[in-house]
Amino acid sequence: MDNRRNMFLAFGLSMLVVLGWTYMSERYFPQPKAPVVTQAQQQAAIAASMPGGSTAVTKPRAIADVLKEQPRIAIDTPTLKGSINLKGAVIDDLVLSDYHQDLAKTSPAVVLYAPTGTAESALAGFGWAGAGVPSADTVWQADGKNLTPETPVTLHWDNGAGQLFSLKLSVDKNYLFTVQQSVSNHGAASVSLANYAYVSRNTPSLDHSSSAHVGPVGAFNGTVNYDLDYTILDGQEPGFFAKLFGTTAKAGENNFASKGGWVGFGDKYWLSAVIPAQDAQLNAGFRKSGADYRAGYVSAATPIGAGQTVSTTAHVFAGAKQVNLLDDYADALKLPSLGKAIDWGWFAIICKPLFELIHKLFTFTGNFGVAIILTTFIIRGMMFPIAQKQFASMANMRVVQPKMKALQERFKDDKMQLQQETMKLYKEEKINPAAGCLPIFLQIPVFFALYKVLSISLEMRHQPFAGWLHDLSAPDPVLFGLFPSLQTALPGFLALGILPILLGISMWLMQKANPTPMADPTQQQMMAIMPWMMMFFFAPLAAGLQLYYVVSNSITILQQQWFFRQHPILKQQAAATPLPAK
Repeated sequence: MDNRRNMFLAFGLSMLVVLGWTYMSERYFPQPKAPVVTQAQQQAAIAASMPGGSTAVTKPRAIADVLKEQPRIAIDTPTLKGSINLKGAVIDDLVLSDYHQDLAKTSPAVVLYAPTGTAESALAGFGWAGAGVPSADTVWQADGKNLTPETPVTLHWDNGAGQLFSLKLSVDKNYLFTVQQSVSNHGAASVSLANYAYVSRNTPSLDHSSSAHVGPVGAFNGTVNYDLDYTILDGQEPGFFAKLFGTTAKAGENNFASKGGWVGFGDKYWLSAVIPAQDAQLNAGFRKSGADYRAGYVSAATPIGAGQTVSTTAHVFAGAKQVNLLDDYADALKLPSLGKAIDWGWFAIICKPLFELIHKLFTFTGNFGVAIILTTFIIRGMMFPIAQKQFASMANMRVVQPKMKALQERFKDDKMQLQQETMKLYKEEKINPAAGCLPIFLQIPVFFALYKVLSISLEMRHQPFAGWLHDLSAPDPVLFGLFPSLQTALPGFLALGILPILLGISMWLMQKANPTPMADPTQQQMMAIMPWMMMFFFAPLAAGLQLYYVVSNSITILQQQWFFRQHPILKQQAAATPLPAK
């Protein structure tokens, strides 16, 4: 089998898998169905659990102005800065101290939560469903002024009817809030209340990713659901492919009965999610409430007798989707599905080791681009024996080619006999005809897994390499980034930086390195244009991914030359085979 055809066929199929088949399968292949909640009482409770959406604001207000209007508790940790609004007891002011909105040193920190009335409001809240419970307008009393990892804060509210409500909030040094919700019944009669938690945002994610799920996400009964997006919550029906593959999503509100789990909204790099007690039976869901998208859960109603106090503990994750940190939280909370907030897709078993390799190399070298180059050499080194077997198989096929032609001529009128004699020849010559193409297909999952890792890796965000490459998570800038307006004015596929051009050239050189011509003129034309198509195809992708393929192609060219020296019959046969007449 021709090496060049194998190589480019594999590359084309890899790209088809990456941006075609996997895009549909990760979202539209059926997940195990979560039970649909049908009880009217639970439906009413989940609606009550997410207090009315904010009124549409025609002119968004500045965050600083809104923060002055209500009493607040400051949040101060090594990674988070913000405040808790005592009106409604919501966390509606939160920035990620370690991450900035762009590359400029003076760039503001990433805003994860902002109060209602601002351009991109988002928050997390807690409460109870039932009679005499606090509302979104309740102003709570606090026993402290600052929430830090060392100083938790407790909020209190007395409904005047015998029930005292409290929220004890604590936060660790990273991104996890712990909230203990308690109700003390000092009245003469029993009350029945359900506790809830929710996260809210008034805008869909602006950071879309074709390689991973962005939007409403949650784990119900141990299964992570990636079926939903903001358009479905807006009331649109799932798309054609979603229906074709049996999606569980339906237009509008979506609810799930679950034991434990988590529910929230995921961006490409950030996650906002509420996590109930894992032994709790609850109803979780997503919906559009006024101008806001809401994700939350409500527990079953619990009777609280006179003189009794009932407490439950929940968590909020509000921060960066750091792989190892999410895994640590998953272990600590006994919640394995939390690590799947990062949508690794089908090849998670390969993606995670690749990520760990790149991350360790990055930690060692201090340069993410160098880590990518070293990873490329390691991967190509591991694939070297496979490529060697491929070329050896091709050489063996060339050796027996005259015998094959003789058989074809002898049994040209007897296809069955020709097949039998061919298999006999393969057995005598100890040739496996699949050995030339099977290794190529074994490489496809690795290529795709690396594409996935480099596409969604938070650790690569805003990481420089060298020279003009200041951010490997962004496309290689046109003309070394000297004219930023040109970068934004051009369509993504036309914004050709140096790396996409080098990628196209390296693919062209891979073709030239293999002198074996193709007999089919159509195939010749396709192969001639493919390098330049790939150049435009890769232009809008992350520079880190472009860097990997440029280095990988360069290594392939060197390997090809070495293999041809080891198996000279391949070049000799090619030289002896005339090109077909045009």
